[in-house]
Amino acid sequence: MEATGFSLFDTAIGACGIAWGEHGLVGVQLPEADEARTRARMLRRFPGVAEAAPPPDVRAAADRIAALLRGERDDLGDIALDMSGVPPFERRVYDCVRAIAPGATLTYGEVAARVGEPGAARAVGQALGRNPFAPIVPCHRVLAANGRSGGFSAQGGVATKLRMLQIERARIGAEPGLFGA
Repeated sequence: MEATGFSLFDTAIGACGIAWGEHGLVGVQLPEADEARTRARMLRRFPGVAEAAPPPDVRAAADRIAALLRGERDDLGDIALDMSGVPPFERRVYDCVRAIAPGATLTYGEVAARVGEPGAARAVGQALGRNPFAPIVPCHRVLAANGRSGGFSAQGGVATKLRMLQIERARIGAEPGLFGA
């Protein structure tokens, strides 16, 4: 997962970052408190990599992320990600989470069961806390048991997670059947 460039782009929730390499995207950054902090985070994540105009496929991915964050339906599932540096368990978690449609949710426990590790809900949460590809790997769509929000490591924490779910018109709550299909 070696980056060859990164760029910032505007979305409905703030300036996001996107980094690319020879084999696809190597990172996406949800907004920090302001554009300068998002840029600083990208420089820390990808030291020595220059900010540059993105190639057409990366620009298209950024445009699709921006559309998703303004409420358009797109699962972003066909965007190429370079997961060469991602450990196998995390890769399985990310692949599972990428299959959650916009507006739908799963619990950490459901993801653990789907990747063949029932009882590993905490490990799923830790893997999602290290997710380098949000929102392409839509960790915001994974909730704690009984519809509780669970954690969220992006700027703004759980409030950002809930805002993203609201943009997608996801139904969340403690009642059975409130998770999107």
